[in-house]
Amino acid sequence: MPANHRRGETEAVFDGRPRRLVLTLGALAELEAAFGVADLTALAERFESGRLSARDATLILAGGLRGAGEEIADAEVARLAHAEGAAGYVRAVADLLQATFGGAGEGAPGEATGPFPGTS
Repeated sequence: MPANHRRGETEAVFDGRPRRLVLTLGALAELEAAFGVADLTALAERFESGRLSARDATLILAGGLRGAGEEIADAEVARLAHAEGAAGYVRAVADLLQATFGGAGEGAPGEATGPFPGTS
């Protein structure tokens, strides 16, 4: 079953296997704690800055995978391979954040206009 973009789901291929990602309320709470922000608005503003570390990407992807039902630790996510390397990781994160914060009816994954400049 393909990812349901209206529910904020995206799909990315890691280690040659398609995986669903979604930032549920629980996953977003994890990210608020990990990034030391007080609320969802502050979390979204942090992502809109366009700056992303590898650790940030790991935390976001881990939250998305766990939100979709995978039992996976951050350390395991850090070892996942993407066929497109760093660009693939950034695209997967951008698609997930767009699906979560971009608003209903906006572009499908791969058409993200933010939060990372140059990833559309």
